[in-house]
Amino acid sequence: MAHPLPLILASTSKYRRELLERLQIPFTCQSPGVDESRWKEQRLEASRLAQELATAKSQAVWQKHPDSIVIGSDQVAEISGEILDKPGDFDRAAQQLQRLAGQTHSLWTAVAISSPQGCELFLDQTILTMRSLTQDEIHRYLVADKPFDCAGSYKLESLGISLFEKIISADQTAIIGLPLMATAHHLRRRGYQIP
Repeated sequence: MAHPLPLILASTSKYRRELLERLQIPFTCQSPGVDESRWKEQRLEASRLAQELATAKSQAVWQKHPDSIVIGSDQVAEISGEILDKPGDFDRAAQQLQRLAGQTHSLWTAVAISSPQGCELFLDQTILTMRSLTQDEIHRYLVADKPFDCAGSYKLESLGISLFEKIISADQTAIIGLPLMATAHHLRRRGYQIP
């Protein structure tokens, strides 16, 4: 079998890098340098926004390395049609958690894989139900986990898991940022031996 093309993860996220490392295939990481505000200003639905951003990230890196396979990924959280941006600071994170407490919301994870054969896109929806939270619990959580750069103001790969009653997902790795089952399937089709 011919060797597959070099693989690049269009991300600087340590969580996505750690997930992809689980597939035990060689890859490098590169920042896509995509300004997300352009897409957010279009007021797209959450699932569409995640797909557009994943594609933009994948294509931005692939255009610099057209003889490679490039994985781009993005996540968008939403509740009742309202997109939850990365809060950026403690107060906005506390407001988001107050809004989510006792409610069910969606986390959309999109992956775009660009190669000389084109760009393939897939989408995963995770349904999350957060338990009711007191102000003290929200405060303690934010001090401990500092999820200010995370959509929805929680880190499921860390202490954030304690905030939830129920999570429904076809692929548990999607909630961390890269659905590995679908990613592995698409990479096997491109010649990667997994396992």
